[in-house]
Amino acid sequence: MHIERKIPDAVERYLFTGLIFSLLAILYVPLLMHWYSGWLKIIKISLEHEYFSHGLIGLPFAAYISWINRERWVKLSDHTHPLGGFLLGLGGVLYLSGLPDLVNLSFPTVLAGVCLWIKGKEGIRLQAFPLLLVLLATPTEIPYLIAPYTLPLQSFIAGTAGFILTQFGLNVTVQNINLFVGGRIVEVAPHCAGLKMLFTSLYVSLMLLYWTDTYRSRGTTLVFLWLTVVVSVTANILRNTLLTLFYGTGQEQAFDWLHEGWGGDLYSAGMLALLMVLLNGIEKFKENFYIDSD
Repeated sequence: MHIERKIPDAVERYLFTGLIFSLLAILYVPLLMHWYSGWLKIIKISLEHEYFSHGLIGLPFAAYISWINRERWVKLSDHTHPLGGFLLGLGGVLYLSGLPDLVNLSFPTVLAGVCLWIKGKEGIRLQAFPLLLVLLATPTEIPYLIAPYTLPLQSFIAGTAGFILTQFGLNVTVQNINLFVGGRIVEVAPHCAGLKMLFTSLYVSLMLLYWTDTYRSRGTTLVFLWLTVVVSVTANILRNTLLTLFYGTGQEQAFDWLHEGWGGDLYSAGMLALLMVLLNGIEKFKENFYIDSD
């Protein structure tokens, strides 16, 4: 007599999930290690790659959110969406292309495809924010494509920095994106226009909105993101002003410290900490406003 032994559905599901994660690890752990090596400056990849260094904290946070959502994920009914198969196929094509940008983009594409293939629309809805964090941390050449259009911002920063320095009695001449101080010239280059800090600030702002659960308020979200842009641009203007002051007055060590040393990292960390204070202030203002209106 022949007895068939059927593998329990739970075991079969875990085996399938384990197979998927194993395959993803084989394909993408080396890629993620490459990303992190560039962000940590262990290896030099490109200037554009550094624009996405917010992934240092963003990718672990995305993984953490997915982990805490695991019970809700398991409870979702298995449902295959056709778009999932398309995204998986597209991700495979991008990966096999061998082109750096396309290989990078294959990562969020494949992750979205897996969610749709296993759990359908409900799965992609549950993992929407982690997927967004992964996408926004995926290195591409977008900063390079944007750079030619930052000239107005560079001119604005140069003009504002020059105006501030003249208020302190310095003889400063501004010509477009160049500042002349003490016989020296300081250029507000495209990578000095603050795009990297702006990208990082907006990314961290999204993380803060999710962490504090205030993203559910459209008003708070819009106000906070708008103020984030204002704070980022203002902080970059002040940084360029200090760099011009240091270089124009011959303070080479101070210039190097703030430009490429740990002083720049400290300045950026302080600005990001200010965002937490800003969000808390918005919430306090709303709370007081509602109390007063009662």
